[in-house]
Order: sequence, then C-alpha cells, then structure tokens
Amino acid sequence: MMSPNGSVPQIYVPPGYVQQIIEENGVRRVLVLPQTEFHPGGHSPLHHPPPPQPHAHAHLQAFIPHPHIMHAPPHLYSGMAGGTGDMNPQYISQYHPAHTSIYSEQEPHPQHGRPAFAHRDERASKTYERLQKKLKERQGVGGGGVGGLAPSKDSPPPSPQKSRGTPPSGGDLQNGLGGKGAEEQAQPSAAVAGLGKSPGRGKEAESGELDEEAKALQNCLDAICKPVVTDIQARGVSLSWVAPSRTEGDEEPKEGEESPAEPSLTYEVSVSYNGKDGKYKAAHSGVELSATLQDLRPATDYHVRVQAMCNCLQGIPSDPVSFTTLSCEPDTPSPPRKASGTKSSLVLQWKAPCDNGSKIQNYILQWDEGKGTSVFEQCFYGPQKQYRLSKLSTASRYSFRLAAKNDMGVSEFSEVVHIMTSCSVPAPPLSPELVQPGVTWLCVRWQRPAGSPKEDDISYVLEMEEEGSGYGFQASYDGEELSHTIRNLHRSTTYRFRVVAYNAEGKSNPSAVSEFTTAPDRPSCPCRLTVKGKPHPTSFRLTWEPPKDSGGSDVTKYVVELSEGLCGSSWNQVYSGSAMECVCDGLSPGCSYQARVHCISAGGESPLTEALQVQTPPVPPGPCQPPRVVGKPKAREVQIRWAPPLVDGGSAVSSYSVEMFAPQVEESREVYQGYELDCTVGSLLPGRSYAFRIRAANKAGYGPFSERSEVTTGPGAPETCRPPCFTCKSPTCAVVSWEAPACNGAAVSEYRLEWGAAEGSMQLCYTGAALSHEMRGLLPATNYFCRVQAVNVAGVGLFSDAVLCQTPCSVPATVSSVHALRESEMRVECRTTERDEEEDEEEEEEDEEAAPLLYSPSTCLGLRWEAPCDHGSEITSYLIDLGEKQPILTGPVTKYIIQNLQPDTTYRIRIQALNSLGAGPFSHTFKLKTKPLPPLPPRLECTASSHQTLRLKWGDGPAKAQPTDSLQYHLQMEDRNGRFISLYKGPCHTHKVQRLNESTSYAFRIQAFNEAGEGPFSTVYTFTTPLSPPAPLKAPRVERVDESCEVSWETLPPMKGDPVIYCLQSMQGNSDFKQIYRGSATSFQLPNLSSSTDYRFRVCAVRQCQDAPEIIGPYSSTVILLPPRIDTPGASGATGSKAAEAQKPKRSLTDEQFSFLIIALLAVTSILIAVAIQYFVIE
Repeated sequence: MMSPNGSVPQIYVPPGYVQQIIEENGVRRVLVLPQTEFHPGGHSPLHHPPPPQPHAHAHLQAFIPHPHIMHAPPHLYSGMAGGTGDMNPQYISQYHPAHTSIYSEQEPHPQHGRPAFAHRDERASKTYERLQKKLKERQGVGGGGVGGLAPSKDSPPPSPQKSRGTPPSGGDLQNGLGGKGAEEQAQPSAAVAGLGKSPGRGKEAESGELDEEAKALQNCLDAICKPVVTDIQARGVSLSWVAPSRTEGDEEPKEGEESPAEPSLTYEVSVSYNGKDGKYKAAHSGVELSATLQDLRPATDYHVRVQAMCNCLQGIPSDPVSFTTLSCEPDTPSPPRKASGTKSSLVLQWKAPCDNGSKIQNYILQWDEGKGTSVFEQCFYGPQKQYRLSKLSTASRYSFRLAAKNDMGVSEFSEVVHIMTSCSVPAPPLSPELVQPGVTWLCVRWQRPAGSPKEDDISYVLEMEEEGSGYGFQASYDGEELSHTIRNLHRSTTYRFRVVAYNAEGKSNPSAVSEFTTAPDRPSCPCRLTVKGKPHPTSFRLTWEPPKDSGGSDVTKYVVELSEGLCGSSWNQVYSGSAMECVCDGLSPGCSYQARVHCISAGGESPLTEALQVQTPPVPPGPCQPPRVVGKPKAREVQIRWAPPLVDGGSAVSSYSVEMFAPQVEESREVYQGYELDCTVGSLLPGRSYAFRIRAANKAGYGPFSERSEVTTGPGAPETCRPPCFTCKSPTCAVVSWEAPACNGAAVSEYRLEWGAAEGSMQLCYTGAALSHEMRGLLPATNYFCRVQAVNVAGVGLFSDAVLCQTPCSVPATVSSVHALRESEMRVECRTTERDEEEDEEEEEEDEEAAPLLYSPSTCLGLRWEAPCDHGSEITSYLIDLGEKQPILTGPVTKYIIQNLQPDTTYRIRIQALNSLGAGPFSHTFKLKTKPLPPLPPRLECTASSHQTLRLKWGDGPAKAQPTDSLQYHLQMEDRNGRFISLYKGPCHTHKVQRLNESTSYAFRIQAFNEAGEGPFSTVYTFTTPLSPPAPLKAPRVERVDESCEVSWETLPPMKGDPVIYCLQSMQGNSDFKQIYRGSATSFQLPNLSSSTDYRFRVCAVRQCQDAPEIIGPYSSTVILLPPRIDTPGASGATGSKAAEAQKPKRSLTDEQFSFLIIALLAVTSILIAVAIQYFVIE
C-alpha cells in the first residue's frame, strides 16, 4: 500500500503479521509481512482466536465502530514516522475479524516471551475447553462471568484493534473485583492462571492452585503506582506509569514444573474534573504503559488515576495526580445577527465565545462587500460586540463572518451568515378577486404588486366593509399569503374589499375596491303543521305556516307527503303548490297516517318537518250472527258462543254485550260485557225458557243487535237448607234438627249432616231422610260446628250456614302424664313473693355465682305432670295419694316435691285433679323409690410434687379404678377468681395436676358421690409447688490448645430473677468425676493435660435461689477428649485420613438413646427366653 500525500493511513494488521514503513523518493510505503519468529513444535504462527460465546457476546455487534468513523488514538501511530524501529512489538495494533469478540479474554503469553501472537495447538485448545467447562460447572448454571465484561456506560467506545477484555464499570466493582459473587471471581482467575497447567493433575490440587494464583494476581494489580504527567498541552496531556510487579513472597515453580505464564495486563486511565473526590470517567484503556489524553478543556484542573486489570480481575485504582491544561485561542464564535437595519445601513450584534483561559481583546468582522464571492475583507476590528455598516445598497444581500482574538491567538471564523438591507415602499396591488362564495364565507385572492423584487418581504392587509354597517373598512387579515377566506359572514349580504401591501419601509396605497355578495341559505322547515278542523273517516285538512327563516330568498313552493301507518317506510306526494293548506282525501276510516311538508326556494330545499300523526275516526261495527248454545243446558246456567261481526268499522272490536229476556218479563237485562267470544250465564231457574241477543262495540260505539235465540234450562238441585237447631241433653250428648228446603222440582231423597270442632274441618257424621240426629261422645265445655245439605235426583244442594254449638262444663279429666323430677331439677325455692321476683330477674347471675340448693334425693321425691283438660272449669288443686300416708293437697301447680320421706323406700303414687264442679278420676298408679344417703368426702393428700405438677391421693382404695366401683369422686381446684373449677371426676383414687407454676400455692377440695347422690365437699387443702431446676445443658465443646484444652458450653438466662452458675466436672482415665470449675462463666481452660490419658467432661447449671437453697440441674452428656496421636513419617500418607478421624471427639449417647438401647436389649432377651420356654418346657 502507498500513500501519495505522505501521511500514514490507518492500517489494521491481521493476526500473525507485522507492518513496516519504507520511504522511497518522498513516498512512504506500508508493507504488511508475515511474522518470521520461531515457534516451537513447528506450528503456524497465525493466531486463531476461540469462537465467541453466543450468550456472552450477542450484544457486542452494536459496539463495533464502522471503519470510516473510527479514529485511532494519537499515541497509537506516534512512532510510525521513524519506521518500525520506533514501535515496540507488543504495541503493534491487532485487528481481529468481525466475528471475533472485541471483549474476548486475553490469552496468556508463551514462556519464551512472544507477545500477542501465540496460538494454541489442538492439545492446548482441548485443555482450554476442558478447563472452561469445569469452571462453568463450579460457578453454576447461568453464571455471571459475562456480566463483568460489559463495557462501561460512561466510557468512550474502545479501540477496535484492542483484543483485551474491557473491565466492568465502577458501579459493579466490590473491593476491586467483579461484584457478581465468588463464583464469577473464580472464573477469570482460573482463565489467567490455568491455561499453562498440565491437564493430568487432580481437581483438588488444581482448584487450590487457581485460588492461590488469583490472590497473588489480585495483590499484584493492587500494587500499581500513580501515573506521571510528562507533557501538558491546552487540549491534551501525556501520561506514563510503571507496570505492577509481583511481591517477593510469591512461590517459585518447583523442579520439573513449567513456570506460569505472565498474565497480560490491561490499564484503564480515568479522569475527573470535579476535584480529587469527584466522579471519574474512563478516558483510555489499553496494554501500553503510556497514554495521551485528547479533547480536554483548556485552562482546566484535572485529576487522573490508573487502574490495572487482568481479564475480569481489577486492581485498586492508584492515587490521583492533578494537572492543569494550558490556555489557548478562543473557541469559534457564533455567527453575527441582524439587530436592526434600513435601506442603506445594518446593525450587527454577536455574543462572546469561550476565552479558553485568556481574555478576549478584539473581534474581527469580515464581509464580502455585497459582491457574492468567497473573498472577505475586514470591516471591523475592536473589542465591541456590535457594529453599524452604512452607505449600503437597497435590497442587497451581504455575507459576514466573525473571529475572536486573545493573547494566545485568533480563533477560527464562524459560519458565514447572509443579511439583506431593506427595500422601498411597495406599489399598490390590484383589486382583490373572488375565488368562491359561500353562505357564511368568501374566498378572496390578490396579486403581488408589480415591480417588487423577489427578495423583498412583503405582507398584506385585507380590509373589509359590510354594506350599511357604517364602520368603514376593517382589517380582516394580515399576513404574507395571497389569498384568504373570510368566515362568520351574513348570508345574501354584499361586502366591499381592498388590499394594502407593506414591508419594512412602510405601507402602499389601498387597491381598488371590489364588491362580493354571499350566497343565500336554504330556508328552514315550515312551522305549525296541524290538522284543520276535525278529521273525517275518509279525509282531513292540513294547514301550516311559512318558515321562520327564509334563507335570504322567497319560498316558491310547498310539498306535502303522506304515509299510511306509523312506520313511515313509504311516502307519497299528495300536494305541491304555493298555498299553505291542502285536503287529503280517499282515506280509510280508523287508520293512522303520517304527514310532513317542506318548502323550496332559491337557496335550496328546506328540511322536512316532523311527521304529524293523524288518526281517521272509525265507525261502529256491523251486526253479529245470533248466539248459539254450547253443550247441554244445565239447570242454573247456560253457556253460549258467537262469532265476530263481518265489518269492524275501521277499529278492532273492543267488547261484546249480551242481553237476556227472562220468562214473563218484557224488558231485557245485560248478563255479559267483555271481549271474549263466549260466556256462561248463571243464576237461572231450572226448566225455564230464556231469549238472548248480542251486539259488538269499538271506539265508535255499539253496533246493532243480532236476532234473538231461545234456550231452555234443565232441572236443578234442591235449595239451601236453613241453619239446623242444637239441643244439649248432657255434657256429652246433643240433638241436631233441621227443616226440609224447597225441592226445586224434584223430591229430596236424603240429608247430609257435617259435624266438627272447627268450622273449616267438619266431617260427615249422618246421611239419611230423617230431619234430626243425636250426637254422643262429646267433650264437655267444647265448641262444635254443624251444617246440613239436601240431595235429590237432580243433584246436591248447597250446605246451610254453619251453626256454633257449645257443650256444658264438667269435672276435670284424668291426669295422663306423670314422671319423676331429675336431681338437678329439685331446687329449693323461696316462698316469699318479693324474693321470687328478684330470683326471676337475677336468675342467670345466681346460676353463675353459686350452685343452686337442691333437695336430697334420699328424703325427697319430685313429681311433674301435665295439666289435664279442665272441661270448662279452672282446676283449683291436685290431690296426691301416697297409699298408707295421708293424701297431699296441692295448689294449681304441675310440679311438687314430697319431703320428709324415708331413705331407700318405695312409694305407690297417683294424682287427681279438682275444680269447682268436683274431683276428676285418679291417674294410673306408679312406683317411686328414694335413694340411700350420699357418702362423706375422703381425706386429700399430696404424694409427689414437682415445679409443674402435683400428684394427689385420697381414700384407701387402689390408684386405678375397678369396673365394679360405684363410688366416684369429684376433685376441684380454686382459680384466680376464687371459684372452684373441676379437675377430675371418676372412680380413681389419684390424680396428677399438670401445667402449674413453680413456687405457687393451690387450693383443692374433693367430694364423693354414688347412686345415692353427691356428698358434701371436704375442707379446702392447700399444696405448694417447689422451685424448678435449671434446664439440662447440651454437651460442652472441647478444643485442645497445645498442652491445655478449652471447654465451653451454652448460656442459660436467669430464672425469674435468680442467677444461674455452672459446675464443670472432669474425669481422667477411669477415675471418678471431680469438680474443676464453678462459676458464672461459660468457658474454662484446663492446663497441663497428660498426653497419654483421655479426659471426660460434663457440665450442669445451678440455680441460686434467694430465699431457698440452690437447685442443681441435670448434667449434660459426657464429651471425651482423646490424647494426641503421634504418626510415624512412613505411615503418614496412608493413615492420614484415619488419624484425622481419630482426633475428632467421639459423641456420647444421649439419655434418650441410652434408654432406647436398654429397651431394645430387654426386648431381645424376652424373645429369646420365650423361645426357650416354648422349645424346652412346653414341647
């Protein structure tokens, strides 16, 4: 490649090639040659980068800049002028193909030190892939190793020739490492230090070496020194730094092992212009030890620091170095602008640009003198920010540009700006023309004044005058357009228009006046469409008024349309003319019509009026056919039917009227009126002849009657009987009699009598031809109802009215239901009236506060019975017969308690009710027996106690109940409110009370009961729970420290204010446990341990009570400390794991495990004994 102008183009050298610059005859040539370095193994020196990971670099395509818009950093080609000797080999730019990731991991250098061009053979590639797979498995699925390679958001895009990985942004760093977790930090460390390792080593050793190498590399990255500023310019600075070196403590490679490859370091330079502690922004990233920063601000303080990175590992940034850029010439100013101007002068103004550290002294304004060429001459030089140019040409264009000058030099000129001078006053334009008229608008246009230059900015004022307004011409438009639409005008109105043109110099004379007229509007619909007079069955007259708004022109014609029905689907024109009324004839009676009208003028057709609904009146319907009989005529009713009339008169038939002529009566009577076509006429006499006629009616009225039709009724049932008579012979017997009704043409064959206690539930009790009946078995003082009915051949007559009958009073009935009261119902009741009322009001409160007083079932019997029927006279008392004892007379109650009886005695009882008429019969006899006397309460004792339980015992019987025990006990305990609650109820003689509080007194009482009832409660016994011991501790932890050991155990909190101390015991060998420590500490160190004896330790907690002796808790499980074991050198490798296991303290069995082991041994022994007995004894 060759460059004709002498500049070196940007060359991207492919991997495995180098570039050389040769100058011949003033022409520089760049040669790209393959590298000829020696590679062991005879492999090709070409660099084959690994394929990019799809999920890791799928988004990097947007970060690869286009070759035409990429600018290489200035420091990259600073040494090309002198040839290849001015550039170090490691700084030759490397450009990878498009498919190679820009942020791929850096491969390690080979041992002979060739940089950046080493390639892997097949064996090394497989080793690398195997190592990457193992690292991915360690960090888990979806590891974030790729996230650390993303470019920083605030940093500029990296150079395309850099193949090193870009470090993550500062927000994702934690202590100099990628903040994605320990797994992601381990991956780059392995990638750096693991590629040169042998693939045949073990996994544990390899992972350990990777971690150590990563730590060593991290320490190396953190040891970078601050950069040195070498060259400071106005917009750039040169920096250099020293690569970090490993510490002296790094291990040297062992014999037979290959030395690890030196990691490839990348350096990132970040700059802050907000002070030392301000926000730093990445400005450069590369592998060089120097950099040149460009695009800085002149005369500005900066702080710069450098940070070393290797793949995803980042070191701590170095200390910042401050510097201040030099001053320079001002920035390019903005173009000047026109402040004001006339036809021969212009006033220009401009703003001061940034002075870049040196005050602006003068401004240089240049112009082209209106020649339109690119040659500019200076027209102003001075410190002012405005300038006035005079003696210019009218309507001419001038070009200007501006530059600023300070002590450091002159800035670049601004962009060229074109400014024109003003023109003369324009000439009057021609009169406006009408484009299109409307009802409320006019579209007007006009022409540009003749002789006006195109560069002149001319505006126009359209003036309008309404005819007859008296306001003169008013401006309706002001703008640069040559047409305008004037809106909101009046219809059919003449308006006058003229146009005035103006520019910056002034206004022209008005143009000639033009007159334009708006178009007329269509009229509104006619008003008040109504029917004149009353509509006739076949015609009606319509009338209307002219429209309120004619639209600016006269109405020429009215059009009337008519539609039959209410749907309005089809309309027919029935009138067209200038008159304002018309007659619509040829119509049908009783039909609905819709009418509407609209008018026509020069402005068009008006809207249609709303439809007017007109109903022609109907006429009465025609005559009907004579009615006919349906079925066989009955004795008291006849069903007749008819057909509708043939002519309905224009309206649907709404009703029919049926009239009947009775025998021997000249006037008719209406018996039916409705819309049905049949009816049933009742209330007729049997065997009579009747005449019927019918007529139909609609909205217009009734039509004529039809002809008569004759109907004869059949025979009927007897008439309704009169109410029967009632006569009582005794409280249980009565006689009912009645009279014979009218037979209605047929003799009565029988009578039916209904009798019942309720009017709606009477039953048939007699059927026959007699006129009386005797009722027996009635109840005294009871109401009965009866009624009678007559029957003949024609049918059954109606029942008579029900008659109320009442039997006289009698003695009470027998007491049928008697039963004994339960013991809980035998309560003692007060006989005072006031006390009874108080008990009724406070019954619920007394039930809660204290148990009610009960009668003793041993000396009392409670009876309850249901009150019998009093037979009309209130029951006054009851008589209770006890057999040998004198009968007891009670009041009108249904419950009674018999007292002063003998225990365990049987009584025969019967009850009799009495009223004012006498005594009723006795009830049936039943037997009741009193219970024996209840037992006395036993003595209550406390046999065992703990801090949460109390075991109570009473009586002399066994602890467990027997199936035949009839004596039971009821144990109660007093609660916080002073009330006794039930704890136990049953035949046992012991009970264990649980869930109690320590050092608390509890009150108990006991009661015995059996079949005879509940005995009295005992006196109150008080028992107190002791204090609770401390909780058992877990096994202590023992750690051997040289010739001593440290024993530690868990901590217990104070127990209700009492402090807790600890007692530690130790046993050496097979001796007894001895106390070695007692105090509040939770650890103890035992010195001078024997190296040949094992030790056993256990610990317990001791509660120091304030008013009682201390309480010792249970000991923990024992922990064994074995003596240290000395391993021989020969057997250390074979028995290393066993010795490590032997040094661990053996776990002792807990109490639960020890108990389970004893139970298992007893169970096995029992099974063996049973088998032996079965085999030797039984067989």
